[in-house]
Amino acid sequence: MQQLSSLDAQFLNVESSTTVGHVGSLILLDPSTAPGGELTLDRVREVLEPRLHLAAPLRQRLVGVPLGLGRPYWIDDPDFDIEFHLREVGLPSPGDERQLGEQVARIHARPLDRTRPLWEMYLVHNVSHGRQALYSKVHHAAIDGVSGAEILATIMDVTVEPRVVEPPDEYWSPAPMPGVTELMGRGLASMATQPLEVMRTLPRALPHLADTPGVALVPGAKAVSELADSLMRVATGGEPGRGVGRRTISTPRTPLNAPITAHRRFAYGSLPLDDIKLVKNAYSMTVNDVVMALCTSALRRWLLDHDGLPETPLVVAVPVSVRTDDQAQDNGNCISVMLAEMPVHVADPVARLAQVQKGMGEAKEQFEAVPASILQDLAAVIPTALSGLAARAIFQMVAVGAFPFNLFISNVPGPQLPLYVGGASVLGVYPVSAITDLTGALNITLFSYDGSLDFGLIACRELVPDVWNMIGYLQDALDELVGLANG
Repeated sequence: MQQLSSLDAQFLNVESSTTVGHVGSLILLDPSTAPGGELTLDRVREVLEPRLHLAAPLRQRLVGVPLGLGRPYWIDDPDFDIEFHLREVGLPSPGDERQLGEQVARIHARPLDRTRPLWEMYLVHNVSHGRQALYSKVHHAAIDGVSGAEILATIMDVTVEPRVVEPPDEYWSPAPMPGVTELMGRGLASMATQPLEVMRTLPRALPHLADTPGVALVPGAKAVSELADSLMRVATGGEPGRGVGRRTISTPRTPLNAPITAHRRFAYGSLPLDDIKLVKNAYSMTVNDVVMALCTSALRRWLLDHDGLPETPLVVAVPVSVRTDDQAQDNGNCISVMLAEMPVHVADPVARLAQVQKGMGEAKEQFEAVPASILQDLAAVIPTALSGLAARAIFQMVAVGAFPFNLFISNVPGPQLPLYVGGASVLGVYPVSAITDLTGALNITLFSYDGSLDFGLIACRELVPDVWNMIGYLQDALDELVGLANG
């Protein structure tokens, strides 16, 4: 049994009638290289089943502590049935990209069954041009971007012929479900140790309370941060009263920021990495800076379409992995969040590019001044019985128009070589992330794979019905920058 961390538990608490807590991916496949020219569900199972020991979350389910006396636990599911998790669907003709996106959005909007291991995988047939697709989703309480990519890698191979995976040293034999007495005992023991955890993390976390997205909206957070910072400086012999050097940024209201519904739209597309590197080299930037500039340009056009262009920059949350070498084999979340400004209000593309680079530099400087474990530390100090209430209280700030940022943009590194699933060639890997009331009606996540950046855009159907337009806007933005770089 392994107890969820405080941060992982928050990904369970955010779920509601309009919000799901899982993340996913859409793998586009060319089955012509697979045996018989088609990938079958039996073939997917034959590849995945012998490798389940490489990805522990695939066979683990949640079990709650009675009376909420502690965070839930992961246990090996004694009733695990891989066939429950592997499914297949077919698209109606012609099976084009928009139909595939609609099918993915429909499945992604459905919550996972918490009485089972928290994942599902769908083989999609009749995708246009003789293709197939594999869509999977896993709960965010079990993975972050890095560990999620590693789990995805369990079904992929670098050759057409699937690799032979050595069996585990010990036969997998899950224990029976724990009883109420055992769970209550563990819960009480966990509660007894929480004050020690609070004493360890609170001094480190409080001075940076107002630097934390979402928490910074709580009335009094800034005052508490400044007081804690002053006390810490006095206690350590530092100079009090200097503050933590935080930036003052404000989040504008946009059509992206309103209560979301349960319905989703999903769009996907790829951009060539060579073109992005050409722009990077021409303007002495990083690949991530160019990506942010492309997203800024695409969002500017979309906001103009909807008469919602603000006069100030958007504020974007950028997840950052803080996984250490010691945590390399851990599942769950080892992440923090960096806030950056996106100058959508700047019309000139070169000036906009320069502003993006400047904003990302300032964001990185501020991020490095805050402890990497800030999200874990703050989650740890919330009593278990109140953690769900705390999460919901922050989300209810949307009702009064308070948003810590406008949207999430995430860049997940991936392999730069061809991959295969059951012999079928992988054409692209498109992330399918999550949205909430607090984080905005649009999430842009991209995955680098074999010379391309693969974009996945998930959105609220009612607030962003035309999310496919942004895929075209991203390509237009890159074409513009390439033209300027070559000019």
